[in-house]
Amino acid sequence: MKLHELKPNEGAKKNKKRVGRGISAGQGKTAGRGTKGQGARAGGGTRLYHQGGNLPFFRRLPFIRGKGFTPINRVEYNEVNLDQLVSFPAGSEITPDSLAEARLLRKANNPVVILGRGEIDVALKVRVHRITKGAKAKIEAAGGSVSIIEA
Repeated sequence: MKLHELKPNEGAKKNKKRVGRGISAGQGKTAGRGTKGQGARAGGGTRLYHQGGNLPFFRRLPFIRGKGFTPINRVEYNEVNLDQLVSFPAGSEITPDSLAEARLLRKANNPVVILGRGEIDVALKVRVHRITKGAKAKIEAAGGSVSIIEA
């Protein structure tokens, strides 16, 4: 097969409809635009989302505008700071379940992250989904241990 032998499939190409070419053509006189009005005029018609005098939809919903893009698969963590862990006795094991019992989690189903605000002076065994470097250093400096839960 050569380039000059190529041709489109049968029925793939259609002639465009020629409007305004006499009444026998079926689309004569007004050429399918109706009689008078904005849509019948040359250059007539409205912009996208025009609602004919109504307040436009995107202006009726101010809370939708300006939020930016929110990723649909973002993971929301329960954030717990070190100064919230001081109430636990030395040697206790800190897990998502124990934090939920202590009412330190907003949503018990979400994973837990430990943040480094505050100081800690008791040795704790911490098992959470995520922890910051600073928090890990402070817990290990107090004689505790840190392990990560693989989700």
